[in-house]
Amino acid sequence: MRRMTPASAFLLGVRALMPMHLGVVPFGVIYGVVALQSGIPPLAAFLMSSLVFAGSAQFLLAQLVGAGAPALLSVGAVGLINLRHALYSASVAPILHALPRRWKLLLAYLLTDEAYAAAIPHLIDNPQSPTAHWILFGAGFALWAGWQLATLAGVLLGAQLPSGLDLDFALPLTFIAIVVPMIDNRARLAAALVAGATAVLLAPLPYKTGLFAAALAGLGAGAFIGEKR
Repeated sequence: MRRMTPASAFLLGVRALMPMHLGVVPFGVIYGVVALQSGIPPLAAFLMSSLVFAGSAQFLLAQLVGAGAPALLSVGAVGLINLRHALYSASVAPILHALPRRWKLLLAYLLTDEAYAAAIPHLIDNPQSPTAHWILFGAGFALWAGWQLATLAGVLLGAQLPSGLDLDFALPLTFIAIVVPMIDNRARLAAALVAGATAVLLAPLPYKTGLFAAALAGLGAGAFIGEKR
């Protein structure tokens, strides 16, 4: 990879993320609708996109609020489902370890499923690049901006749509669109298959703990197959 300036690295991250808006924008709009239908006030529903900035966690929180779940349980469930971000952090930490704390805090806030998926191929290609963090920043910022606009649109449209629409299908479709293009070797295929099967088998577990167990199982399968190569 040629040496990039911060501006060119930032734009590379933005360009890598833009195709994912095809799934993210409808996802964000549907979140805004679901949040209002769950009884969350419009301003709170919109601000959640800035404070939480995690689509699956926001969907879960909206569902828990709609079901009247206790606040402590809701916070704990959202924290648990977001533990997967620790896996992304561990993946990029060797590349970004030398950054100042202010950069690490900013990138930690922007590190989401889509931003990671868009940036990691470029980070792996040139992990020693002094502008690698600008790629992740570009991807994260592009996603953040699109998510804010999409959820705002959903909040504004939510009051115009009939209640009772089952719109949760958008969540798994978005993640499928993120994962499938990245399955390009045996290790990643094994990780995806094992994680998917484990998530289905453990779906009855409370508070979405099955998702975290599935992530660990997928990591283990991918590492095992990778060592065999």
